[in-house]
Order: sequence, then C-alpha cells, then structure tokens
Amino acid sequence: MQFSLLTAFVALLPVVFAIPATPVADANLPGSTANVAGLHAVARAAGKLYLGTATDNNELTNTQYTAILEAPNMFGQITAENSMKWDATEPEQGVFTFTLADQIANLATSHGQLLRGHNCVWHQQLPSWVTAGNFNANQLTSIIQNHCGTLVGRYAGRVWDVVNEPLNDDGSFRSDVFFNTLGENYIPIALRTAKAADPNAKVYINDFNIEGLGAKATAMKNLVRTLKSQGVPIDGIGLQSHFIVGEVPTTLVQNMQEFVELGVEVAITELDIRMTLPETAALLEQQKQDYQTVISACQAVQGCIGITLWDFTDKFSFVPSTFPGQGAACPWDENLVRKPAFDGIVAGF
Repeated sequence: MQFSLLTAFVALLPVVFAIPATPVADANLPGSTANVAGLHAVARAAGKLYLGTATDNNELTNTQYTAILEAPNMFGQITAENSMKWDATEPEQGVFTFTLADQIANLATSHGQLLRGHNCVWHQQLPSWVTAGNFNANQLTSIIQNHCGTLVGRYAGRVWDVVNEPLNDDGSFRSDVFFNTLGENYIPIALRTAKAADPNAKVYINDFNIEGLGAKATAMKNLVRTLKSQGVPIDGIGLQSHFIVGEVPTTLVQNMQEFVELGVEVAITELDIRMTLPETAALLEQQKQDYQTVISACQAVQGCIGITLWDFTDKFSFVPSTFPGQGAACPWDENLVRKPAFDGIVAGF
C-alpha cells in the first residue's frame, strides 16, 4: 500500500484539534473536534500497521456509509463480518459459494486495504450438515481440512482468524461439535491446514474476554505454549475487545506484553465500547476516554500490530440486537456523524 500523505500528515499533527467541531445530529450531545487525514493515517504515523473496520455486504448499498469506508486513509484494513463464515461459504458439504466473500475481498483490494479473513472454525453460524452430521473423528478432521484449506487458499496472503472463540470464560475448552468429536486437537488441525494452504498467511486464534489478565487469558497463553511446543503454527492472538463504557480492563498493556513474550503478535480485532442507553454527554466523554485507553495500550506494545473496529457506525452495530438496552458502541453515530470516541482514537495514538 502507498502512504504518500504521511509526511504531510505528521507535519500537521500539532494542530489536529484546531479545526472547528464536526456538526452532530443532536445539538445537545458533544461531537468530534478532531480533523485528521484519516484514522488509518494516524495509526501508520504512530507506527502501527493499520486501523481498520469490519463491514458486511448489506451495508455496501449505503453510499454515505461507503464514502467513509472507502475514504483514503480512513481505514487501512477490512474484516468481512459474516460473509467468510462457514454457513456463508460452505452451506452444503463440499459446495462452496464465494460471491459475498469475494465482494468484500475485492472491495479491500480495490482500495489498497488489508483483508482479515474471519473465520475458519467457530461454534456459531455453522450449517446443520456440520452440527448434525454425526461425523467420526476422521471424517470431521477431513471436513475441517477441506473447509479451512479451501477458504485460506482462495484468499492467500492474508491474516486469518483460523480458530474463533475456543474457550469458555473459566478457561476450559468450549463444548461444540469440533471439541466434542476431536477434543482440543481440532485447533492444531485447523491451524496446520491453514498454514499449509498458504504458508504466507498469518494464522490467529481470536477470542473475547482475554484482553485483560484473568483465567481465560491465562488459559489462552497456556494454549499458545502448548501449540508452540508441538510445532503447531500460531502467529497471533486476536483480542476481540467488546467492552462496556467505564469497564475497560486496567491490565491491557501487561496482558498484551505477556502474549507477545510467548512469540506471537496481538491485534485488537473487534473493538467497540457499548453503553446503557440513552446516550448522555457524560457517557460519551467516558467512551472517548475508554477508546483512548484501548488505543494507547496497543500503542504501548510493539507487538500489537493494529486495531479493527467492529464496524465504525452505530447504524450497523450488532450491539443493540445482542445486548438489549445497550448500544451507541461505535465512533460514528447512527447518522454517520463522528462522536467524541473518534477523538479518543486519535488521542490514543
């Protein structure tokens, strides 16, 4: 990718807050005052590989949305929120469909954005032929190998969330069709398959509630140690980072550093910070500080390579449908207007 605006951007850094405030949809709530070349440009100038966002196919018909998504230097990386998952790519055994996944991949390529593959093996969004097939260990191994190998091979040269959410909050392995049939062996099977399909791919395990110190984070570190001792490829750990306003872990930096010391990189892969509605000026200010805290933590750890927002606007956030009564989790509001959280991201770098 080309970053020809970086030199000019760095020269402007001291005055990024000097531009008049961005208009907001609700005049009673604060908005963004930062004026920068783009969040990705800020991240690159700070030494990170990218700042990116998730997106989904049904969102791409909204031209106001795509104008931000495709704006030069705003987002340097794209994650397909749903269209690369198992139910979307292999709805029938051995029958692959890539129309939606290709749309996201082509979008990223056409705008010089990195693409994060998401994901190969997960306990959700599985077609019934996987969950109810009553496959034995050899059969399920072959199914995992065919699925992961096909997916990673098609989108070569990418970062992949190969295994998604394998752990419970107490650090035990999650019970699902893969673990129940293969035990924890399904994890090295998937990772080895992905790396064999594309030796240049970076292969990750991605999970939530492992961002700060705790039982689940400890279990993930132990899993990394085990995989490395067995010669299983593991390049990185994705820290999903679905946080609550005012409740961001205080041990982000220490925890990230402990992962990096195991010989893996880390990335913040699904960042949003939700609040109990309605929005207030005080909650938005706290959210701004929380975004700054998370970005600053990644900035403090060299092995934290980048940050992905779990979509950038409240208009398309998954939060309200998943956490009733909560929302407003993203740096842009439902009207695609920047919120104070946008400024928190800039300040964090």
